[in-house]
Amino acid sequence: MANHSILGEMKTFILRGNVIDLAVGVVVGTAFQSVVKGFVADLLTPLIGIPGKVDFAALQIRVDHSVFRYGDFANQVVSFVIVAVTVFFAVVKPVNALRARRSAGKESPPSTRQCPECLSDIALAARRCAFCTSQVPVAAPAPDER
Repeated sequence: MANHSILGEMKTFILRGNVIDLAVGVVVGTAFQSVVKGFVADLLTPLIGIPGKVDFAALQIRVDHSVFRYGDFANQVVSFVIVAVTVFFAVVKPVNALRARRSAGKESPPSTRQCPECLSDIALAARRCAFCTSQVPVAAPAPDER
C-alpha cells in the first residue's frame, strides 16, 4: 500500500508543470550550448586568431612534483568571455529589444501617490505619511480599464 502512495506522489511530482519545464529547458539549453560553442569555435575564434595564433595551453609552472597549467585555465577564461559576449549580443540584446517593443504600449498602474503635506511618494494604501507622519486620506481605487 505504501508503494502505491509513493508511486502516486512521484507521478504527481514528475507531471508538475515546473519539472517538465525545467527538463525541457535543460535539453534546449544543452542543444543551444553546442550551437554557441560551434559558432565561437568555428567563426569567432578564427577571427580573433587572424593576427596570430593565440594559445596559452603550453604555459605552466612546476613546483616540486606538481604542475600548474595556468595557460589552459587562461584559454578557458578567454573562451568563456567570448561565449558570454556572443550570447549577450546574439540573444540577450535582441530578446530585451523585443520585450521592450512589446511592452511599450502597456503602462502599469501607479503604485504610489504624493503626500499632500510634504509631497513625498507614499504607497497608495497608506493612511499616514512615512516622512512627515501626517494623516492622509485613503486613495480612491483606480477605475478598471477595459
